[in-house]
Amino acid sequence: MKVVAAYLLAVIGGNNSPSAKTIKDILGSVGSEAEDERIESFLSEVSGKDIAEIIAAGKEKLASVPSGGGAVAVSAAPASGGGAAPAAAEAKKEEKVEEKEESDDDMGFSLFD
Repeated sequence: MKVVAAYLLAVIGGNNSPSAKTIKDILGSVGSEAEDERIESFLSEVSGKDIAEIIAAGKEKLASVPSGGGAVAVSAAPASGGGAAPAAAEAKKEEKVEEKEESDDDMGFSLFD
């Protein structure tokens, strides 16, 4: 993934066909390294292709991947209505009260005193 990010940074910077050395230089500037084989493999896959077309094709492929959020069943609200909302509000109020109590646990000392 870092090879892809370095490639995209080079393209955004104006280099439409970055070399392996350019990618290594970008990664080296942030103290990271990548295997030469991975860089060469990636460059062979994207050589001669427009980056906008590659991104568009990737978006189409990702659209067909299930993300898990669409299959969640939503239960119907009770006929009397509003039963769950007050309970959720009470839980939030209780959490806020607990946070205030926990802030006194430092006994007056601070990390930066």
